[in-house]
Amino acid sequence: MTELKCRKKYTLDGDKEEEESQHEPEVQTATKTVSFLCKNIRVTYIYICTQLVVKEPNCCNLTCIKEPVKTEEDEVSNGRNGAGKQQKDEDEVKEEDAQHKEVESKTPESPVKRSTRSSAGFLQRLVRVFFGCLAAVACGMLYAAYLSAYHDRKFWFSTRQELEREITFQGGSGLYYYYYKQMLTATPFDRGFYELMMDNRTVAGQTINAVVRLSLYPELITSFIYRFTGSEEFVEPIYFYIGAVFGLQAIYVSALFVCSWVMSGTWVAGMLAVAWYVINRPDTTKVDYAIPLRDNWALPYFSCQVAALTGFLTNNISSATELFCYLTMSATTFTFLLVWEHSHYVLFLQGLCLFFLDAFDLLPSRKMAEIHMVYVSALLLAFFSQFQNAALLSSPLVSLLIGTWVARNYQQKMKTGPFLSRVMKLFVYFHLVFTTGITFSYLVKKVVQGDESDFFLKFLEVKFGLNTTTDFITNFLLCQKSFQVPGQDLFLRLTQASVLPFYLLVLTVCLLSTLQTIYRRLSGQPMKTNLKLEDGRIGEQPEVIYHVFHTLIFGGLALLFDGMKYLWTPYVCMFTAFGVCSPELWMTVFRWLKLKSIHPVVLLSEVQEFYDPDKVELISWIKSQAPAAAAFAGSPQLLGTVKLCSGATVTSLPLYTDIKLLRRTEDKANYVIIEESICNELSVNKGCRIKDLLDISNGHVVYDKGEVYSFSKHGRFCQEIKMNYSPYTNYFTRVFWNRSYHVYKVNSVISFQY
Repeated sequence: MTELKCRKKYTLDGDKEEEESQHEPEVQTATKTVSFLCKNIRVTYIYICTQLVVKEPNCCNLTCIKEPVKTEEDEVSNGRNGAGKQQKDEDEVKEEDAQHKEVESKTPESPVKRSTRSSAGFLQRLVRVFFGCLAAVACGMLYAAYLSAYHDRKFWFSTRQELEREITFQGGSGLYYYYYKQMLTATPFDRGFYELMMDNRTVAGQTINAVVRLSLYPELITSFIYRFTGSEEFVEPIYFYIGAVFGLQAIYVSALFVCSWVMSGTWVAGMLAVAWYVINRPDTTKVDYAIPLRDNWALPYFSCQVAALTGFLTNNISSATELFCYLTMSATTFTFLLVWEHSHYVLFLQGLCLFFLDAFDLLPSRKMAEIHMVYVSALLLAFFSQFQNAALLSSPLVSLLIGTWVARNYQQKMKTGPFLSRVMKLFVYFHLVFTTGITFSYLVKKVVQGDESDFFLKFLEVKFGLNTTTDFITNFLLCQKSFQVPGQDLFLRLTQASVLPFYLLVLTVCLLSTLQTIYRRLSGQPMKTNLKLEDGRIGEQPEVIYHVFHTLIFGGLALLFDGMKYLWTPYVCMFTAFGVCSPELWMTVFRWLKLKSIHPVVLLSEVQEFYDPDKVELISWIKSQAPAAAAFAGSPQLLGTVKLCSGATVTSLPLYTDIKLLRRTEDKANYVIIEESICNELSVNKGCRIKDLLDISNGHVVYDKGEVYSFSKHGRFCQEIKMNYSPYTNYFTRVFWNRSYHVYKVNSVISFQY
């Protein structure tokens, strides 16, 4: 590039001096004009050079500006005006420097610099995501390895015989493993699947679709993988089964890790969430003592669904990330519905949280519509996969979706107007949604004619003291630990693990910020999507608001039902870890409280040995001495183990959602198993012993409004039958006994009722 010089030279010949002197004012005017043009050219030239400096760094030489041309008149003027001219030149230089800086500030960034900076930022994010994912996977694998070692040490699993291993599946959970074993021996595989759909060997006198009744898809899929991958050459069936459950628990904690990481922006929060989850393991999972339970198969998928939903609700995410979260959420929602009979109730609670976000206008309508599509598609697929399961049609989740869809046409009109008008419209919107949903549910129940939903409502009435009943099944379920109010030891354990104090602080801060956001939205203020750290508005992040509603609803139910703690406590650990590590909350929380935790070594003190020789002896007798066509009556939990270990026909199952299976078919029983633990049980809860429940159900005591006013005059069945006195000797003959169990054969001459 040639050197740019801005010069205007005036040559004055000697014979024309007089003419120039006459035109001196014109020359001065021209000189000022040229000087002004030179300044503008310099500014423009600087802008052009900044665009070309990358290609030719030395192309710009502003000599015309640095060495201005001096005319003869300028020299004369300089001689006359001295100091004044110097001051003027300094002012001009300052003005030019200011213009130069202004132009540089307005100059667009070089594409190469922008590309370099973008590449560096992308590389930094990639490294951070890589190490975060690596930490999440490592936490999950370490937890699975810990569970495996803990399980083997607690039950001495590797040194036991096959029968003793199966008995370790407590609480009736072994029933599911029985079907897994059955599918492994079925030839061909589709024949075994058909036998499960037409099962007449489990419940005496009934043919059931065990796949739907017991949600046996995990056993079907696991047995299929085991058989058709040739795993029988490398691992025993029982180790493959429990390994699959432990692997799902690894996914569970990894999903909690990711969820806390997404919300806080640092994977340190994920590690803290996993640590708290493991420390509070007795209140976060039931995998320690009942591996095959449906909860242990289903909740990892729900955790992945919550993590995907959290990412989907986040503002300012890329379209590719949003699509990935949407697909993950769709797949995990369907799987969650498929493997657990209670899943639609859990999704109803989640849908209720999202409904509040939508009603308060805290979530874009587009995202809410897409989430509804996920629910609808998952419900339809699960409905057909479970052989037109009518329970899904009458589920509260479907009613909520129908009510929201009907009311959505009026939703936008309700989000306008002043504060009081919006509040009134909001109440009208709530009324419209819930009225429509309840009406739809009522109509579906009339068409489907399901007894389970009616029983569920009656159960809740008795639970909350709105009604009383002498029904044995209802009172029996109310006495189960899962349906009782949790004890104070739960909150004591959470406090000792340092989770509860931090949780209350984080929840308080997030809840107050969420209420402020709701007030702003009702006042007509828009939500900020590009939040900055200095804004301090943690309650304007949709994913945070969702988890505030999530922990409040699930926590409220956990205060009423002890079993709900397994849904609430894991997210307490995740939510608390997010708050502790969140930049918006860290300075507020850390200056008041100090982080405390229990060292993981303390967990080793929980190891206990489990061994039940009396139950082993009972099962061995049933397998060797009882007839193949015998049907056994007893407690549902024991009968689940009997079915697993011996394959014998039973009269009831440990499935509390199926009322018909809990109504015992006594006329089909050939043998009755009496348990000493039930006969001599001591219960802290008043009226929850089995013998008390039977007295109430049979009318042997005076019972009014939940109170028993007199003791039963009838002898206890457990004690009377052991005396071998008439008339029991006419009905029963004892054929087996040990310290814990007594087995009586039912005489075929005279049937019995009790």
